[in-house]
Amino acid sequence: MPDHATSSDVAVQAQLDRLWALSPGADVLGLERITRLLARVGDPHLRLPPVFHVAGTNGKGSTCACLRVALEAAGLRVHAYTSPHLVRFNERIRLAGRLIEDEALAPLLAEVLDAGGDIGASFFEVTTAAAFLAFARTPADACVIEVGLGGRLDATNVLPGPAACGIAALGIDHQAFLGDTLAQIAVEKAGIAKRGVPLLTMRYADDIAARVADAANRAGATVLSEGTAWHVAERDGRVRYRDAAGELDLSLPALPGAHQAENLGLAVAMLRHQQALSVPDAAFAAAATGARWPARLQRLRPGPLTAPLGNRPVWLDGGHNASAGEAIARSLDRLLPGDAILDVVVGMLANKDPAGFLAPFAERIATLTAIPVPGHDHHAPADLAALAARLGVADVATAADPAAAIGSLSRGAPHPVLILGSLYLAGRVLEANDELPD
Repeated sequence: MPDHATSSDVAVQAQLDRLWALSPGADVLGLERITRLLARVGDPHLRLPPVFHVAGTNGKGSTCACLRVALEAAGLRVHAYTSPHLVRFNERIRLAGRLIEDEALAPLLAEVLDAGGDIGASFFEVTTAAAFLAFARTPADACVIEVGLGGRLDATNVLPGPAACGIAALGIDHQAFLGDTLAQIAVEKAGIAKRGVPLLTMRYADDIAARVADAANRAGATVLSEGTAWHVAERDGRVRYRDAAGELDLSLPALPGAHQAENLGLAVAMLRHQQALSVPDAAFAAAATGARWPARLQRLRPGPLTAPLGNRPVWLDGGHNASAGEAIARSLDRLLPGDAILDVVVGMLANKDPAGFLAPFAERIATLTAIPVPGHDHHAPADLAALAARLGVADVATAADPAAAIGSLSRGAPHPVLILGSLYLAGRVLEANDELPD
């Protein structure tokens, strides 16, 4: 799915335009092109500080955020590579704690394109090479790298020997690339396993865990799973983490959502089961209270977009698959009192399953307003509205964009509002509300 990246910086935009002209313009999996591309710029992926590599269908971004905050709380300088960006391309590359500046980004992209413009590398492969080149040239103590799509054939999987690998929650998504079953998807995610590197995972159903373990064993990695090698649970308003090294009593994550305790636990487990860096217990407490990740049940601040709603709470979430819908349903039990209902604004890409996504929390929806996702193939708003009606939502409508949807809701009952269904849509919402990720 093309990212349609744009920049307000003329020099960066020139390179993004050049990238679109040279790349195939679609997701392309495989390691041959990225390997050739990295070789032409000096194999920077072989000169990185200790790497923490994270895969998963949902939760890998939040896990990366917890890893970064914990490492920085330990006094370490941290590079981070995540995707997709929401508003600015620069969000993908964080150099020693700061988003890359346009002045550094433009020549970096130019260098990679000059070296390998004839390879036919995808957008993600070129940006991965640019990130690794920036990381190799900028001093830091650690790298946090998020898998883009899948794992086994993802461009980030050229990394030879991470300090630790992790797999967050698994679900059905990107079937055209990863397979139609959870077992197939699990094997693709487990493809990040490396010989001699601990592979930390969430707790999965027995058959799925067996597929992950088999893939890891073939790679020579040791699986350390939740419920066996490490344990995390929310009790009495706290997060209790336990492994062979001892117990931790942590605050609830600042990141909203019932599932965030497990994402925090995965980050802690990755750091507690690696040998490359020293991370004190106090750093894990900082990760709990300090990690932030935009468009994951993010409470929007007062801004130009939300102003018509006055003091009504407005949350934004980029979730777009069935497992994300289930996580949202669990989180609403915490965010909303009792059986309170809310107004939903939703836009979804055409290759997503809106029924699977909306069904888990349909009974909590007072009204649903369906909108398009500009610049991307998306479900027609009228079709989304009709689907919601079949799921039992009594009041459905369509609107041209988030602002029109908000304007319509401002004249109705004062329910809380949730905008969701696509990270691309989330980026438009944050931009419209003057709330740029930093």
